[in-house]
Amino acid sequence: MSRLLEKALEKVVALPEDEQDAIASQILDSLADEDAWKTRFTAKRDVIRRMAREALEEDERGETLPLDSLL
Repeated sequence: MSRLLEKALEKVVALPEDEQDAIASQILDSLADEDAWKTRFTAKRDVIRRMAREALEEDERGETLPLDSLL
């Protein structure tokens, strides 16, 4: 376990149980969300590569604008 996580857990342990549960729920939700994103990106890897390739080709043809000009 990392030192930072140990430090965070030391603080959480000092909280009332209902607050500990709330923090635990947030952590578990965040981890589940991260897993879901990883799964989506893995499943769509070919699509993402194709879109990246198309974007680079459009840029090479001069069909894109600098980001600063859009803001």
